[in-house]
Amino acid sequence: LETPPAPRLAPDHAFLGPDGQGVTLADFRGRVVAVNLWAMWCAPCRTEMPTLAALAARYRDRADFAVVAVNVESGDDAEARAFLAAHAPLAFHRDPAFKLPFLFLGRGAMPQTALIDRQGRIRAALTGEADWDGAEARALIDALLAEAY
Repeated sequence: LETPPAPRLAPDHAFLGPDGQGVTLADFRGRVVAVNLWAMWCAPCRTEMPTLAALAARYRDRADFAVVAVNVESGDDAEARAFLAAHAPLAFHRDPAFKLPFLFLGRGAMPQTALIDRQGRIRAALTGEADWDGAEARALIDALLAEAY
């Protein structure tokens, strides 16, 4: 887990939301966000997806928390959509330009997950597979949720 020495704003690169419309991480301001960058060709990305789905389900009643899974593949997204549909309640987001992974601390490595506070600042990031529904991850998220906005 990497924590930036000084929290910095999450990238403002636009990606596609579940409805196909453009969205940025700034659109989630006021919420704590776990943003995950993944691809079908990335085996660790697929392996950790059930833990992200479990995390989203655990916090589904919290309007101030979101798990945003962003697929970064170009071309046909049918396989990725079907894969994510099997991991409810995650919604399908997409960055077909494959730019977001290079704007986060992992600089292109996959998978990447960043925890973003209510002010839109990256507070922690991890490159590689993790259990996002584990006690340690939930403790980090709970700490961010407990902070005043």
